Amino acid sequence: MPSFRLSRLALVATSTPAVSLPAAAQQATPSAPAQQGADSLPVSVDSVPTHNWVVNVIRKVTFRGDDDPITTDSAAASSASTAAAAAPVRRTRPVFDSKRDRAEYESARALADRSSGFRIIVDIEDHRLFVVKGDDTLRTAPVATASNATLRYGGKAWHFETPRGVRTVLRKDEDPTWTPPEWHYAEVASEYGLRLRQLSRGERVRVRNGTILTTQGDEVGVIEPGSSEFVPLVLDEHIVFDNTLFIPPPGTKHRTMKGELGHYRLALGDGYQLHGTPYQNSIGSSVTHGCVRLHDEDIEWLYNNVPVGTKVYLY
Repeated sequence: MPSFRLSRLALVATSTPAVSLPAAAQQATPSAPAQQGADSLPVSVDSVPTHNWVVNVIRKVTFRGDDDPITTDSAAASSASTAAAAAPVRRTRPVFDSKRDRAEYESARALADRSSGFRIIVDIEDHRLFVVKGDDTLRTAPVATASNATLRYGGKAWHFETPRGVRTVLRKDEDPTWTPPEWHYAEVASEYGLRLRQLSRGERVRVRNGTILTTQGDEVGVIEPGSSEFVPLVLDEHIVFDNTLFIPPPGTKHRTMKGELGHYRLALGDGYQLHGTPYQNSIGSSVTHGCVRLHDEDIEWLYNNVPVGTKVYLY
């Protein structure tokens, strides 16, 4: 799952009381220092203020994980995404964290081996996807899968993994938009040492210099001191005032991102999906937050050739 391709984090440096954290992490844990997994992110700093309530702007310029060492898949570099005649074969030996982990893998692998008909099979650790019909493999493709990293923030934790088992293609979308989950904002807050607060629709929050942060319709914006005019905030900027990152309300323009899922998406439910990416160098590695990422030509082929209702086996 993606972050801004070219977004800016507007920072206002002043102290405020502690604020609330996002609701419901996947797993509650004791408070611990934030962990940075494979999701580190180089930044460039623009020190010139663009508004009187902005101290500086940090511009994100690369995708999380793109600068990590990546093993090049020769099939991906050429036209390896075309049809193959061989059945799926493992090239790497899986490493298990526990007996339970091994059992889950073996169960999911056995389920995939017993599958029949037209289906998709994803070898998570080997970063390979297969489209199979009966005993024939119609197409193979390199993929990116989850980092298996854990993000800890504010006494809560999110673990990013691509789930094993069987899922179903529930729908297909062209030029999809992404609605970032709350962990995305916790990740940004952890990275930049910010507090976190959910902004509700219609809420009016007075921030530095008396500026009011609020919503109007489907936009988040500000009303500056001495003015009654609502000024929408820039869409590719995180909303940060007084060292606090505000989570935009669901359904607002500021809570959606275009282009981060590539040109096509096959939704598998629970936020998991097969999708494209503008960051092609990430393919073939473990860098995502759970989704399966593909090259442009591969996800386009899936979009055009895989019907809704197709089973997807992951192990």
